[in-house]
Amino acid sequence: MSRNDDPWAQAWRELLPRILPFSDVSSADFPLRRILRLSLFQVSVGMAMVLLQGTLNRVMVVELAVPASLVGLMLALPLVFAPLRALIGHRSDYHHSAFGLRRIPFIWLGSMMQFGGFAMMPFALLLLADVNNQFNVLGQMGAALAFLLVGAGLHTTQTAGLALATDLSPPEKRPRVVALLYVTLLAAWAGSSLLFGQLLTNFSNELLIQVIQGVALATIILNVVALWKQEAIDQQRAAHPVPRPPFMETWRNFTRGGRASRLLVVVGLGTLGFTMQDILLEPYGGQILGLSVSQTTALNAIWAAGSLLAFVLAARLMGRGSEPYRIAAIGALIGILAFAAVILSAPLDAVWLYRTGAGLIGFGGGLFMVATLTAAMALAEGGFSGLALGAWGAVQATAMGVAFAAGGILRDVVMGMANRGDFGADLAWPGLGYDVVYALEILLLVGTLVVILPLVLRPGDANTRAGSKIGLDHMP
Repeated sequence: MSRNDDPWAQAWRELLPRILPFSDVSSADFPLRRILRLSLFQVSVGMAMVLLQGTLNRVMVVELAVPASLVGLMLALPLVFAPLRALIGHRSDYHHSAFGLRRIPFIWLGSMMQFGGFAMMPFALLLLADVNNQFNVLGQMGAALAFLLVGAGLHTTQTAGLALATDLSPPEKRPRVVALLYVTLLAAWAGSSLLFGQLLTNFSNELLIQVIQGVALATIILNVVALWKQEAIDQQRAAHPVPRPPFMETWRNFTRGGRASRLLVVVGLGTLGFTMQDILLEPYGGQILGLSVSQTTALNAIWAAGSLLAFVLAARLMGRGSEPYRIAAIGALIGILAFAAVILSAPLDAVWLYRTGAGLIGFGGGLFMVATLTAAMALAEGGFSGLALGAWGAVQATAMGVAFAAGGILRDVVMGMANRGDFGADLAWPGLGYDVVYALEILLLVGTLVVILPLVLRPGDANTRAGSKIGLDHMP
């Protein structure tokens, strides 16, 4: 009996796709090894986000003694380019190049901006930290330029990279490809956090320079490997480029009918609802529940596990034809339950409830993110994948930036008023500011459910079903 006729081998081959996540994500024209290679651009984006939002945040404030207000301003600068992601995607839809390439030139441009920003960043930060240096202002200007370049680069790279993945994936595989790309981003985030923490254990200025320069070099290497032979040369497109219409005209066509506009409102409200707690959840555990640093740090693992499970589940459900809007609504509903659990954990003195809430925040947020991104892909008719994904990314990134700032400010304002006795003696307790933010997030998620309800109730529309034939298979 030949190996191919072995019933055990045949049973094993049938079992593997069922038990391994994303084993069925590939297609004949877009095999798994090519998908994994393309996903390396998400690794470079994840490294940049960790370095900006995590490692440098702490290093600038603690080791370099840079004022926290200046650090906050620097970290906000990358978000300046977030609203431009829709324009970046639009231009990549109609880009004219000598070889007919559309996405790769933008990913390469983004990679070079990231590299340039990281190349000048360490020296600018060291000069910025030396307040007695007469050229300190040059450090401020250099650091601002470096953060701007990195922000512009990662937004450009991610927008064009997701659009390229959409171009290469068959419609029925796109939900799983999206989920796989975001699993890669999550894995890169976790791995980079551990790596940077280990490398900078014995901090020195020389180590900081080496780490940032290493990230710059790794960005170029990863993105070159990711892009290699991914987008085919199209001589016909090069010889007969499609004229690029004005952005506003394309935007009006994209939002005609109201479905795209409603989806973007859903993305904005839902992102605000899931993200305002981002800088508050760990302090809440330490200040209100009395947990140690190691115990609150473990929340990152709980949150990440919930997100990872959500990515896998969303990919499987939408791969079988489930409505992305319905899955997004389920994610918002789970988020409401999660924040209710976190609020109740203090009066009930239930640490397990707090941890459960953290895991459900990751799970609900993961379902919501993958489902809304897949819905944006499904709206990308007529080759507008760059515009659709850019608009989704612009709204999500902008809402995240607003949520980061609003959560901290609202908590401090409420606590200041409570400490002055504005709410009476009964409400003057340390957890009030946190609970107000969590309650506001519940209201935002309720608003998300209200806005998304008409989309959930119209499942017959071909544009709402992930993998339906909506013309994406005819994209250039």
